[in-house]
Amino acid sequence: MDDADLWRAVDTQRVAIADLLDGLTGDEWARPSLCEGWTVRDVAAHLATQYRTSLRDALAAAVRARGDMNRAIRDSACTYPGTDGLATEIRALAGYRRTPPSIGVHEVLLDILVHGLDIALPLGKHLTVPPEAAAHAAQRLWDKPRMFHARRRFGGHRYRATDSGWAVGEGPEVSGPAWAIMLLFAGRPAARAHLTGLR
Repeated sequence: MDDADLWRAVDTQRVAIADLLDGLTGDEWARPSLCEGWTVRDVAAHLATQYRTSLRDALAAAVRARGDMNRAIRDSACTYPGTDGLATEIRALAGYRRTPPSIGVHEVLLDILVHGLDIALPLGKHLTVPPEAAAHAAQRLWDKPRMFHARRRFGGHRYRATDSGWAVGEGPEVSGPAWAIMLLFAGRPAARAHLTGLR
């Protein structure tokens, strides 16, 4: 996938997530997401507001969180008041091409794909994730040791996407949809229920 393909996939997911968020109940907004310690609302607020954060603000948040970036990002998302407007703000980002400080389009794609499923799966809602985009994100997680340490944590298997021609790793086969492999590599234990061959 070239950058134009990646941005198209990002835009598709932004709109799909916004559509999913439309009409959620208060209970659904408050439900825990797959992102540990985050509610559905927290994840949606992160997706809606991350592009407002300057590098200076991001560094200040990291200092306040004592270097815990997950906490810093969540704390920033929690400053969003309520839930009104979240779906609208996420939908309005379709076509937006600026990236948050220190990341590129590959990470933007990964972020929107994983967080979309962080929201959808606990709610029992369907969210289509294009297999090629999910495979690209999974490969990125595998190749980048700083990001979730996927190769170290999940090495010793060959992961094969059943919905695309993508595969990575060596060893006994683990198979399932590309989105489930991506979620596993991103540290979401819920992915295991959608994969076969894991010990």
